[in-house]
Amino acid sequence: MGMELAGFENMLCVENNPTICKTLKKNRPHWSIVNSDIKDVTFLDTPTDAVFGGPPCQAFSHAGKRLGFKDIRGTAFFEFARAVKEIQPKIFLAENVKGLMTHDKGRTIETILSVFNEIGYDITPYSLDAYNYGVPQRRVRTVIIGIRKDLDIPFWPPVEILSKRTLRDALEDVPESEHVKYSEARRQILEMVPPGGNWRSLPEEVAKSYMKKTYKNGGGNTGVARRLSWDKPCYTLVCSPSQKTSEFCHPDETRPLTVRESARIQTFPDDWEFCGTVREQYAQIGNAVAVQFAKELGDSIIEFLYQTV
Repeated sequence: MGMELAGFENMLCVENNPTICKTLKKNRPHWSIVNSDIKDVTFLDTPTDAVFGGPPCQAFSHAGKRLGFKDIRGTAFFEFARAVKEIQPKIFLAENVKGLMTHDKGRTIETILSVFNEIGYDITPYSLDAYNYGVPQRRVRTVIIGIRKDLDIPFWPPVEILSKRTLRDALEDVPESEHVKYSEARRQILEMVPPGGNWRSLPEEVAKSYMKKTYKNGGGNTGVARRLSWDKPCYTLVCSPSQKTSEFCHPDETRPLTVRESARIQTFPDDWEFCGTVREQYAQIGNAVAVQFAKELGDSIIEFLYQTV
């Protein structure tokens, strides 16, 4: 959707999850959507200037050697690289978690660089926080930009937006929707946490009981028992709003964010409908690239493509 807002037309979308495909088809019936394992799809007859995707890139087994294109077969990343090789777009974008840059002591990103170099692309990895691009959420992601070597044209990432958005900006007049429930024990714990606080805000004995062995770790673990603050951005949304290691609750009410509140924070428009159960809807939102962030990236890619005409 972010790329659509930037001016791109969808030529082909491959997604293995049938519920996500239902969501895509419901909202964009004119898109070409293939519900399939990507390994079963050929891209040889897909002419397009740009390819975008979010392939998992952490599944390599290095065993002390530098892996190339043929050596990564069997991984989802190989299928993304194969799509790029078959289509030969002018530019591609691959999005992944922030830890990709340091995964396996840097060997994973080295493999990615090697693979794309082998199939004819110069790539540059960026570590970008969606919060700096109009998204009311701290969400750092690795963004890999690949440019076909014969072009020799520079790509400039989007310029950070000076005006930052807070949770209050995002949730003004948000439509009502469902949310999962906390257990009574967890609700009682979070009830004690003030806006902007976390487990460290709890009475000492309560904190010791709730954190168990990790209480003695001292620093870290600030992702447990958090309450959001109206005048700050949201923490990074994940696929489940009630996991203990990444939980946070509404600033005023002791509950997780609703589906529509989560969608607002990921900058989806209110008319975008999510199919599936409530938990499946949360997962779709948490797995998505924030729409506004994608649009900013798309704008930069459009500027790049204008130089190639």
